[in-house]
Amino acid sequence: MIMGPCAGGAVYSPAMTDFIFMVRDSSYMFVTGPEVVKTVTHEEVTAEALGGATTHTTLSGVADLAFDNDVDALLMLRRLYNYLPLNNREKAPVRKSNDRADRIDISLDTLVPDNANKPYDIKELIVKVSDDGDFFELQPDYAKNIVIGFCRMEGHTVGIVANQPMVLAGCLDIKSSIKAARFVRFCDAFNIPVVTFVDVPGFLPGTSQEHGGIIKHGAKLLYAYAECTVPKITVITRKAYGGAYDVMASKHLRGDVNFAWPNAEIAVMGAKGAVEIIFREEKGDSVKIASREVEYKAKFANPFIASARGFIDDVIQPHETRKRICRSLVMLRDKKIENPWRKHGNVPL
Repeated sequence: MIMGPCAGGAVYSPAMTDFIFMVRDSSYMFVTGPEVVKTVTHEEVTAEALGGATTHTTLSGVADLAFDNDVDALLMLRRLYNYLPLNNREKAPVRKSNDRADRIDISLDTLVPDNANKPYDIKELIVKVSDDGDFFELQPDYAKNIVIGFCRMEGHTVGIVANQPMVLAGCLDIKSSIKAARFVRFCDAFNIPVVTFVDVPGFLPGTSQEHGGIIKHGAKLLYAYAECTVPKITVITRKAYGGAYDVMASKHLRGDVNFAWPNAEIAVMGAKGAVEIIFREEKGDSVKIASREVEYKAKFANPFIASARGFIDDVIQPHETRKRICRSLVMLRDKKIENPWRKHGNVPL
């Protein structure tokens, strides 16, 4: 909890903690304050702009949540603690709920638009599969193209990671990869199962991403999922393309249970892009290209092909998503993995 100024070497104490909450207009974090910045770089900046709550929850990603006053921050902290175990050797608290595990929600059948390029809000799915629609989101204003947070299913705490099609079409980039990787590693450290909702067309292209080290930073998320030993359940709602599909808790990264909705597209890339590369000599013929796209989707970009190859455990109807996740969590409740001893892994920092 940052409730006032925190500067210099003192900032590394909160930086080493699991979560950081800040209060707007009264809490600040910076290694060097505005006066030092002005003296050294001749740049004039306010304490709020340099290291205020808004800065750290929207730009730097250092803090998780920002609040208008101390009371709101403390109340939200209590709500967060309600999801967490006291330590890594204990289980998270179980809260009784009247929300049935086999509840179905017909509205989920129409959540994903027929047009594959039209966005939808993944948070609607998260809320509808959670106990009593209660979802505690972390870092909601940072790297909005991925959603992380806690919910409960049958009273048990579950960590949620989900691509957000409303922002950047759900693409993974540097910031979202780091955000999700840190959260997955936290859940693994405290034995909290991870449920991943996938709708990812790929990694965000561009020179800024490549020059910023998307290869290394994207590998952090891959590493986090591969190393994670808690129950991992994945639901592919629409797109799952290329390397981004692999990274998002796929079977190739020791995912325990992978489901897909009937309209899911699991392939190296989308039909349009693939056809333009494979059949580039037919690019001028729109009729042939259209038929090739249909052929590509039928042969490759559908969940049934992936299921036949063992990449998907089952193709499920959207309305039964909660029921199937809850059933899988019960099956995996006593999951134990004994990895060979080693000093520690070498995370691609």
